[in-house]
Amino acid sequence: MMTGIKKNAPDAARPVTLKTLAEYLDLSPATISIVLNDSPVAKSISPATRERVQAAAKKFEYRPNLHARMLRTRITNTIGVIVPELSEGYFTGVMLGVEEYLLQEGFLYFTVSHLGRNDLRDEYQELLMSRRVDGFLLVNTELSLNVPLPVVGVSSHSKAAGVSNMMLDHNFAASKALRHLYDLGHRKIAFMKGQRYSLDSEARWEAIVRIAKELGIAIRPELCIYLEKNLWSPELGYPPMRELLSRTHDFTAMFCFNDTAAIGAIRAIEDAGLNCPRDISVIGFDDIIVAEYFNPRLTTVRQPLHKMGWTAAQLLIKRIQYPDEPFPHEVWFEPELVVRESTASIHNVRQSRSKRDKS
Repeated sequence: MMTGIKKNAPDAARPVTLKTLAEYLDLSPATISIVLNDSPVAKSISPATRERVQAAAKKFEYRPNLHARMLRTRITNTIGVIVPELSEGYFTGVMLGVEEYLLQEGFLYFTVSHLGRNDLRDEYQELLMSRRVDGFLLVNTELSLNVPLPVVGVSSHSKAAGVSNMMLDHNFAASKALRHLYDLGHRKIAFMKGQRYSLDSEARWEAIVRIAKELGIAIRPELCIYLEKNLWSPELGYPPMRELLSRTHDFTAMFCFNDTAAIGAIRAIEDAGLNCPRDISVIGFDDIIVAEYFNPRLTTVRQPLHKMGWTAAQLLIKRIQYPDEPFPHEVWFEPELVVRESTASIHNVRQSRSKRDKS
């Protein structure tokens, strides 16, 4: 009786399949599939066997039949990402986290931008579902249709039962920003509210009103700017700030809706013959990439955008792969105040204005 017969290696001229790997390793195709797909039951297989399977798959350059897997599992390893716009800034920070996690997990994605238009948003939902995406990742966007897929939103503020929301603590953000200005001596503060279609706008504004009241800071209607234009460049903040300065200089600080608008506001301050922060302190929101390199370097409320994107993608993939497991409806993130050069003490403002008045 012959023993110790060595299995022949798979034929190099033919594609390596689960069956040929199973024959080579003297294991069942099911075991091979469980190990290579990292199934939840893979841990029940001995480490030595898992190592043999992985080594053989690498040696013979095994590639799974993705089409067959899709038919079997109904998972396409593709998600739909819906965003308002694709410019540098908030979106870039979130998507860096999303992309890194999806790359790690072997998922592809379609990205569409609705530009604040409800008709595009609705149409894109239908188009992405027709392409059999496994789930939706929303950035500052709320679904208008009920979809039979896992959905995770970043700053989407959705109340729908099937949506997981990545949430920023806006009360903490407003408290950090306004306390910073208050401690610098600022009492006459101008405020900038975001566009109506921005889903963060109302939550952030409500938090500002609440914290301002706690600190005894008056929100004067004549010092409030309400953004309207559908823009994602510094032009967003320039005209409103210029218009405000044409009416009054009776304020010492401006709390902007986001960093992009803050950069536009600072340009308007300079064009009015004033200086930031010597005459008017400016604080932004988000901590986009250019905030640290703008002149002056921008004081801002940092959202953990990369972490929010990474966590959103991670949760979405988990919900796709384990649809029967419970999932959180809200995941909260804490912002951070980053103090740079665009805010200064009220004493600097008074000295600057006193010298200007004398001249």
